[in-house]
Amino acid sequence: MASNLLIVESPSKAKTLKKYLGKDFEILASYGHVRDLVPKTGAVDPDDNFRMQYELIDRNSKHVDAIAKAVKNADHVLLATVPDREGEAIAWHLSEILKSRKALKDKTLQRVVFYEITEGAVKEAVRNPRAISMDLVNAQQARRALDYLVGFNLSPLLWKKIRRGLSAGRVQSPALRLICERENEIEAFKSQEYWSIHFDGEKDRLVSVRASRAVAAANPSWRFAVAPDVGHVPQLEAPVWTAGHILDWLAADVVAPGGSDPWNS
Repeated sequence: MASNLLIVESPSKAKTLKKYLGKDFEILASYGHVRDLVPKTGAVDPDDNFRMQYELIDRNSKHVDAIAKAVKNADHVLLATVPDREGEAIAWHLSEILKSRKALKDKTLQRVVFYEITEGAVKEAVRNPRAISMDLVNAQQARRALDYLVGFNLSPLLWKKIRRGLSAGRVQSPALRLICERENEIEAFKSQEYWSIHFDGEKDRLVSVRASRAVAAANPSWRFAVAPDVGHVPQLEAPVWTAGHILDWLAADVVAPGGSDPWNS
């Protein structure tokens, strides 16, 4: 009988690993997540340090029972779920379930991680087990708590107002808010006439002046806005206008823009 029990998520992966590790290892699959938040109000309690209430996932309860039964006949338990925060959380949930069933007495339980399904990588991982990383576990729990606190309360509103089956979670809700805020700014925007002024001169002599209306300019320092009480730009005729005339006109009739560029949707 195998003294080592290796637990993975995928049953197809279990068959491959059995070929690599041989008869000293029994390989079982959890078939993904084994616990989730209870589907009711209060599953995450912000007033109690965000305490979370979990329950077994029904469809995987038989796989958990098989794992707990196999643990009794093993000396070493290795949790080889996928190497990310979800996999780390599954490993932690399995360890918590086994502890609650008092199945780990006189057993060692460790975490192994491999990033490729090759014989060398798998055997190297088994030779170098580690403890479960609670930083990764807590990262996954924080994500799940946010999903619950936002989505559990907001999704029913979407079902009522739009249609059933829509979800609102930690990503959709702030994204929707950003869209709404952008749309409000677009609707509230008041257009303003901007002009680009170009001067050509030689020493003290003004050769030409060109003015063109523009919504925005690449360099704000070269952009001017018509003052509200002016409403127009006078005809600029190069032979008549001097540098002094230009400065007087800018001081009297044109103001530097104070607002930001208009939103583009």
